[in-house]
Amino acid sequence: MSHRPATLGELKKSGYKPLPVKDEMRNNLITKLKKGEQLFPGIIGYEKTVIPALVNAILARHDIILLGLRGQAKSRMVRALPSLLDEYLPVIMGSEINDDPFRPVSKFGVDTVREMGDDTPIEWIHRDARFSEKLATPDVTIADLIGDIDPIKAATQRLHYSHEGAIHFGLIPRANRGIFAINELPDLQPRIQVGLFNILEEKDIQIRGFNVRFPLDVALIFTANPEDYTNRGNIITPLKDRIDSQILTHYPRSMDDAIEITAQEAWTKRNGIAIEIPRYFREIIEQIAFEARASEYVDQKSGVSARLTIAAMENLASNAERRAILLGETKSSPRLCDLPHILPGLTGKLELVFEGEQEGPAKVSRALIGKAVRNVFASYFPDPLRKRNRRAEQPEDGEYGKIIRWFESGNSVEIGDELSTKEYFESLDKVPGLRELAQHHLPPDAQNPAALGGAMEFVLDGLHQYSKIAKEDADHLTHYKDMVGSIFSGGQTAEDFDQ
Repeated sequence: MSHRPATLGELKKSGYKPLPVKDEMRNNLITKLKKGEQLFPGIIGYEKTVIPALVNAILARHDIILLGLRGQAKSRMVRALPSLLDEYLPVIMGSEINDDPFRPVSKFGVDTVREMGDDTPIEWIHRDARFSEKLATPDVTIADLIGDIDPIKAATQRLHYSHEGAIHFGLIPRANRGIFAINELPDLQPRIQVGLFNILEEKDIQIRGFNVRFPLDVALIFTANPEDYTNRGNIITPLKDRIDSQILTHYPRSMDDAIEITAQEAWTKRNGIAIEIPRYFREIIEQIAFEARASEYVDQKSGVSARLTIAAMENLASNAERRAILLGETKSSPRLCDLPHILPGLTGKLELVFEGEQEGPAKVSRALIGKAVRNVFASYFPDPLRKRNRRAEQPEDGEYGKIIRWFESGNSVEIGDELSTKEYFESLDKVPGLRELAQHHLPPDAQNPAALGGAMEFVLDGLHQYSKIAKEDADHLTHYKDMVGSIFSGGQTAEDFDQ
């Protein structure tokens, strides 16, 4: 940084012109838009909704609140905003509030420029140092955010408490000429929210009744869940009125976006083991979240975070990895019988209503998994219930008849998540027509040697979800058999759960 001006005099000679932080963000945003640069890397599914609204708010030089349920990338978007700041900014060296050398506002800055003039030392701070954030909690005080009298500072410097130099600046003044974010705004007590009025409207702060006001240059960004999310608190109406733009976030609206988000965030590439996850399995994991967001047993005011699918995918990959390690295999692929191992990633992330609590989080989660399997199965395979259409030429089952009759003859399949790939495949390949059916309807990524067994089990589990065959889980073993022979065994499908 030696090539940059080191004093106020050099800064003047360089022709540098300071800009308010919101103008700075606006100008850099315009430059990025003209160049066609990606504004928010890693943010998926907001290209036509949230990002245009955020761009408009920045162009309008607004203070902003991102409002949405948990796990909707609000914090990630906020943390991407410093990329719109200049890479380096000149400040008076030693200033606690990043004083502009041309227009200092603190007593320290004003005194330094008055005493040293053009010899005032300048330091350059990086854009990352100009971003601060605070998680709102009920114990946050005005002193934390804005400032207070520091008795130790006053005593050390022998200052009277009324002296401006005795002030200890809070987080917001220290973010002067930068961006300050408050996450979970409703958690701030109402009396603390009132303390933000002046910053948003008059763009200044006042500490402990001092006559001196400090004009601040700061872009304020807030995040919050909808007001009815919990009973912890609300955003008071006058504060909402002073926040210029309220932008609503949302969960991924398409399967492709959901898969891309989880693929980006989930750690599935494990050292030493090649884990191959077919497209249909990724769809099952995402469909679990879609089902949860529509379930009457899940509190929809709380939401279902994208972290649910990320954790579920990582647990799924871990079970495939564990199996490969135990069996000495170098390749692995998930199986339908692995799905019980994703429950730890689901149960802690679902907020249930009273009826859901009565059923229990594990039972609700299993039902959601079953529904997801059923819906994804329907997107690849013919409807097993089409026999209800009397006009159909083949009353049963067409492609499924051979499989169902094999089970009706008293045959069964027992598999487990710890069988070798060969044993697992051979157990399923006993079912006549099963391999051919899976290969005919599923894409190539489900038909490689490591994944073909899982594809075949997918067919059986789909038939179970449509009540064509029975399934029992016990001691890490999955048993597929005739439906009639086990009708009183207590096994349930996702459809049974709804009834």
